[in-house]
Amino acid sequence: MATRDIKTTVDAVTCDVCGRTLLRGERAETYIAGGGRRSVCELCTNRALHEGWVREGTETPPASRGGGDRRRSLFGRLRERLDATAPAEEGGAEPRERRPAPARSEALPVREPRHVHAVPTSAEQKIATALQRFNRSEHPRTVAGVARSLGAPTIAARPTDAASSTVQIVVSWELCWYRYEVDLGDDGSSVRQIAQGYELDELEPGEQVPVATADERGLLAVG
Repeated sequence: MATRDIKTTVDAVTCDVCGRTLLRGERAETYIAGGGRRSVCELCTNRALHEGWVREGTETPPASRGGGDRRRSLFGRLRERLDATAPAEEGGAEPRERRPAPARSEALPVREPRHVHAVPTSAEQKIATALQRFNRSEHPRTVAGVARSLGAPTIAARPTDAASSTVQIVVSWELCWYRYEVDLGDDGSSVRQIAQGYELDELEPGEQVPVATADERGLLAVG
């Protein structure tokens, strides 16, 4: 009795992702892509999903999409990267290019010119010049106002040291005193009050030696 060879006919299945022919026993999943059915092996299911293919039975994309699924997935990923890196504008508007704010130029303060004058060399000349500067300031009004109540003051004046350009003038009464400093090397705001007190004991002996007088207007003169 002759034997017959029994052959089974099995259609070869090829994975549409990797192009591999499936082995006997392997099962292919059916996916929809570009309006057509695609066979995908078990090893390529993640790649198929990544490409935008939809597993059959879950959701069937409209046929009009054609091959745009992959392009949309790429554009979507690119858009997500741009949204993550670009700063969001207020009110949900699209991010716009930020331009640096124009630098503001701050105006520098204008400094008054400093007029430097020659300083006298002798103590007598320094004192005489200092009294003239004092008379051109606003301080004689203070001297005149106090003198109307307390009488004539004692006027002492002396350079701070031999090499200095400043002279100190002390105007004193029995109940109060004022100390002024005159800078002979500077013609602008060169006279200023630096101290005030109410006891003559606060003064040094040399600051109570009169070298000048004051008139009713508070103007000082050597005498």
